[in-house]
Amino acid sequence: MSGRAPYWLDPDDPQAPFPPVELALREPDGLLALGGDLAPERLLRAYRRGIFPWYSAGQPILWWSPDPRMVLRPSQLKISRSLGKTLRKKRFEITLDKAFDAVMAGCAEPRADSDGTWITPEMRRAYGQLHAAGYAHSVEAWHENQLVGGLYGVALGRVFFGESMFARVTDASKVAFAHLVRQLARRRFGLIDCQVHTGHLASLGAEPLARAIFVRELDRLADSNPAPLAWQLDADLGLDGWRQ
Repeated sequence: MSGRAPYWLDPDDPQAPFPPVELALREPDGLLALGGDLAPERLLRAYRRGIFPWYSAGQPILWWSPDPRMVLRPSQLKISRSLGKTLRKKRFEITLDKAFDAVMAGCAEPRADSDGTWITPEMRRAYGQLHAAGYAHSVEAWHENQLVGGLYGVALGRVFFGESMFARVTDASKVAFAHLVRQLARRRFGLIDCQVHTGHLASLGAEPLARAIFVRELDRLADSNPAPLAWQLDADLGLDGWRQ
């Protein structure tokens, strides 16, 4: 490991520790380390410390811990008037962990505002392993038996680390996200990590949080359920209506 960020992680040493997040670069914001691999054990240690991988094909693995961190507390979910109307129409069927690989494939699809994707085949294999181990989860939005949107992420204790979402139909990913947040609130999750600011997430109630506070929140919440949980959507989740 070098003496200054970004630090080099030895891919042949799966137990190599991550450097303290306080040593991450300010520009680009949060770049902490590079190298290593995407083994499940390394990924889980990274998330537990407030670090996540994000890189493009052809680059080494880049590890990030930006400051501030974009987060959503489940109780702070914002439902706009238009989204509330869509939710009440029950246009989409929402499921959990029914099509993890397909959701990752959807998130990896090219987008109009991007030339490529950071969800490489290596990423898809790694998070597929986390899903098989019970740590990575997907939320699916279906319309007429077709997958039209969804999202995936990693759960540790009572923290959900959101990774990516996609929509092939307007509001499909927002509806999936709203159901996820409501389910997480029922399970007493305290924090949803949204990583970095986007207008999409801000419209749903996500706000910036200083990294030092975020790390303290992880210390309080991430170890509360040491074993991964089987995920399912409560049958009565949408029966009490959706209000903005």
